Amino acid sequence: MSDIIRLLPDSVANQIAAGEVIQRPSSVIKELVENSIDAGATKVQIVVLEAGKDSIQVVDNGKGMSDTDARVAFERHATSKITEAADLFSLQTMGFRGEALASIAAVAQVELRTRLQGEEIGTSLIIEGSRVKEQQPVTCPVGANFIVRNLFFNIPARRKFLKSNQTELNNILTEFERIALAHPEVEFSLYSGETLLQNLPIGNFKQRILNIFGRKVDARLVPLQVKTELVQISGFVGTPQGARKKGFQQYFFVNGRFMRHPYFNKAVQTAYERLVPDGEQVSYFINFTIDPSHIDVNIHPQKTEIKFQDEQAIWPILLAAVREALGKFSAVPTLDFDTAGRPNIPAFTGQFEHIRQPEIHVDRNFNPFAQPSEGGSQDGKAAVGPFGAGGNKPVADFAAAGPLPASGEGSRSSHHATSAAVPKGWDRLYDELTASGAPQEQSESDLPDTTLYAALPGEEHAEWARTEADCLQFMGRFIVTPAAAGLLLVDQHRAHFRVLYEVYMQRLARRKGITQGLLFPQLLQLSPSAAGVLELLLPELTGIGFDLSPLGGGAYSILGIPAGTEGLDPVDLLQTMIDDAAQGQVEVREQIHHEIACSLARRSAIPVGQALSAAEMNNLLRELAATENGNFTPDGQPVSFTIPAENILKMLG
Repeated sequence: MSDIIRLLPDSVANQIAAGEVIQRPSSVIKELVENSIDAGATKVQIVVLEAGKDSIQVVDNGKGMSDTDARVAFERHATSKITEAADLFSLQTMGFRGEALASIAAVAQVELRTRLQGEEIGTSLIIEGSRVKEQQPVTCPVGANFIVRNLFFNIPARRKFLKSNQTELNNILTEFERIALAHPEVEFSLYSGETLLQNLPIGNFKQRILNIFGRKVDARLVPLQVKTELVQISGFVGTPQGARKKGFQQYFFVNGRFMRHPYFNKAVQTAYERLVPDGEQVSYFINFTIDPSHIDVNIHPQKTEIKFQDEQAIWPILLAAVREALGKFSAVPTLDFDTAGRPNIPAFTGQFEHIRQPEIHVDRNFNPFAQPSEGGSQDGKAAVGPFGAGGNKPVADFAAAGPLPASGEGSRSSHHATSAAVPKGWDRLYDELTASGAPQEQSESDLPDTTLYAALPGEEHAEWARTEADCLQFMGRFIVTPAAAGLLLVDQHRAHFRVLYEVYMQRLARRKGITQGLLFPQLLQLSPSAAGVLELLLPELTGIGFDLSPLGGGAYSILGIPAGTEGLDPVDLLQTMIDDAAQGQVEVREQIHHEIACSLARRSAIPVGQALSAAEMNNLLRELAATENGNFTPDGQPVSFTIPAENILKMLG
């Protein structure tokens, strides 16, 4: 029997290894930029074409490499960061595996130009599919210039699984933000083609946060600082007022490296218990500085999962630090006792008297059209009736008074009208008053018939007869009404959510949204990744009724909003829609329409707790019955629930 086990060629082994290290264009940028930082660069420039699918260029002003080092660097497990296994527990650099450049060269066409400080001539190296095609001297500045073209050119199966350009660009922006936040001492710039997406000068940690996420974030940040023998924690946490369900920014960094750590995230969220609503979270930007021997970063090739030797001891330190920061800077919400500018309403100190219904007294002998001398006043003064003094003629009886005399035919002013012009039967104006002076009220039998016949959600063939009086609001949330099968409970917010969703979907399909202009335009400031998502949604947002004007640098002026969303904060509304779209990674037009309609309808729907009149409840139920699927909201939550009549009878015995 022949031997069947053999060693794989280096090119094949590198392609296999690249599957873990290089997953998409953003992975290439992460590895190359981290190498630039390890090389001592203070300025890094990144340029991508077609979201990195065609070309990725990373230029730095680091120490550079010699011609020999440049060639050896692309060999697998070639590194200058460590020399033995013990060095893994004293790492001061971002990289150490020696797999990144070899993996990139295995799945792309790479060109490197680099020069050492003090050398007059640099070197140029071209590698394609792990094979060196060319190496020669070249004139270039100090540092390194990597150009990675046609990623996954030799693995078509991997390339076809790449997402759309906008999605891949969003991934690049996300990775860029993580690296830039971790290293505020380095100047970064990011270009997509010739478009500058982000330019970050050297600064401190807070300046870097504001440069990426906008100046408005400053009002929602609280500084955090604690130093112990075990760990030093610094950074910023968000205020409870800035908590959000989506779109929150949460970043942990340890020794200048971004990491994900659910255990420490739980510590931060615990500090906000009873301070933020359920389902909402706060943003935070927290740095850990710790002895490298107390952590292990060699868990995953992406190096974002880090194991702490004393994580159970660090957990209460982090919890106490966040709570101290919130208390120290008065970030905890307090009761509002501020009465400045409010009306001064004195307390009632008198005795309550019996409250009687106001009465109307009518002088039936009063003639409003008589002259003062003929009036019903015995003291010679003009009597005052329900239409004022003198001759303010009732409008309702102008027609009965006959034609007015023409000008020049003895006509008088209304204040001196003669008794001959008094219409007959004017006193019938008061016949509608009761003896007590109050207008008669219509009985229920006199009201118009408001019986409606509509199909209940889920009972399209059933007839539902009810009147407006049949509807009842319960707990400020449910509409209760009798149905053919029993008692129907409808969630008013979810019902309106479903109705508005279909309205906005129709507007998006027709691109005929109605725009309501804003008297005072509002400013929307977005991070580069969020601005990329907005650019993807912008045509659809314009179709539904938004009017946005780009100002550059991730800023947009909101000039108009869709009709029907008045009263909502347009900045918060758009931010929510962008966050929804970013988490859904929408690409197809139908999915984009769904995300936009869901976000807009959810925010515009009747909130829980809003009181509704009987007519409003009837209209809502009628509109719900006309929807395609009134049983569920667009995100799958039930809208209504029926209590069967037999169950009610059983409970009552």
